[in-house]
Amino acid sequence: MTEIQNTKQYDLEDRTLKFAKDIREFARKVHKDIANFEDLKQLIRSSGSVGANYIEAN
Repeated sequence: MTEIQNTKQYDLEDRTLKFAKDIREFARKVHKDIANFEDLKQLIRSSGSVGANYIEAN
């Protein structure tokens, strides 16, 4: 039986870090009011957890 190796490399650590940074940049630009304050907080927290979960899984 031959083993098939996936030679394509995924730069998921870099991409998830860039995603979290992009979300924070977006959040700085959004008009902050009482209606979206909690949503922005949750968005920022969840964007960082994507990378943390990926690193932990490895």
